[in-house]
Amino acid sequence: MTINSGDTAWVLLSAALVMLMTPALGFFYGGLVRRKNVLSTLMHSFFILALISVQWVLWGYSLAFGPDHGHLIGGLDWMGLRHVGMAPSSYAPTVPATAFMAFQMMFAVITPALITGAFAERKRFKAFVIFSLAWSTLVYAPVAHWVWAEGGWLRNLGALDFAGGTVVHISSGVSALVAARMLGRRAGFGEEPMDPHDVTMTLLGAGLLWFGWFGFNAGSALGANALAAQAFVVTNTAAAMGAMTWMSVAWLRHGRPSVLGAAAGAVAGLVAITPASGYVSASSAIVIGFGAGIVCFFAVDLLKHRLGIDDALDVFAVHGVGGIWGALATGLFAERAINGANGLFFGNPEQLLKQAVAVVAVALFAGVVTAGILKAIDLTIGLRVPEREEALGLDETIHGELAYQL
Repeated sequence: MTINSGDTAWVLLSAALVMLMTPALGFFYGGLVRRKNVLSTLMHSFFILALISVQWVLWGYSLAFGPDHGHLIGGLDWMGLRHVGMAPSSYAPTVPATAFMAFQMMFAVITPALITGAFAERKRFKAFVIFSLAWSTLVYAPVAHWVWAEGGWLRNLGALDFAGGTVVHISSGVSALVAARMLGRRAGFGEEPMDPHDVTMTLLGAGLLWFGWFGFNAGSALGANALAAQAFVVTNTAAAMGAMTWMSVAWLRHGRPSVLGAAAGAVAGLVAITPASGYVSASSAIVIGFGAGIVCFFAVDLLKHRLGIDDALDVFAVHGVGGIWGALATGLFAERAINGANGLFFGNPEQLLKQAVAVVAVALFAGVVTAGILKAIDLTIGLRVPEREEALGLDETIHGELAYQL
């Protein structure tokens, strides 16, 4: 195994792009909340970048990618990055092991940050910190091991997830739904306006997420090669189709081309193409992006407006539903000519079954463990801020600072 400078440069650049996605997510979420909760929402993403970066170095990477134990989890052999140095690893034989570790660290950072949109405007900061640390250790690390690590049972099964449809989006989306149900609705939900306070900020966040997602997906080729180029193209294609589809459906339904709809649709398209990005053609990416725009739009309508679930920033509808569609679509549209695996439409129906097994396994595991973590926190320190603090806003009552001095 020889280190290639071009591959190393691409993986490090991709890690930086994925790192940018977490503060970008903060902008995306921050614009969607009310003005009194902007800083607390931004802080969720910013602080997770610090918290999980340290957790990943100390034990997270070892649990996720360390030597296999029972096909379920890595050991603690690599705690503190022991044995993870400048030589290549088997996961990325042309780049230093530290570069691969850093790239994967940024995935581990953004995944719990995604969940924060479900409990925005009502969760204690201390509870948020403990939950993020526990969730990253007990949910993210095992699922990453199952899907991506040598010996992981879903990897051995042959389930495909190029850049995180199951590991990142289904796990966080399902966990977000559980969190929204367990914390309950925001005070005044359905009775008073809770409109986004700054659509400009959200659109900026969406654009930065789109930009960073090239590192997310194309970087997962782990080299400056043809597969990275293919993943780059299909990522952009699905995002574009998702944006146009969601906006068009909203236009037909509500009579106006929604700016928020275009932003949400782009993210939905990016989510859906993530597991498929290293396996499908550009024409398939158009179908995947179109499907994401449709199913995620109606998932928002069903969950929030018909079932009354206060997933504040639609995390499950976009990341959970979009991730499920993307994982299954991988089993439909994968082509051996692109990356060695065929899906149902190319003569291999068994691949769709493997994808379904991965979807169900990850969703059940993430949901059950998340519920257990939240219950334990609620019984000890409590999950939710007092009603008075929620009414005043978390920026002032938790952080003692205001986003805007008007």
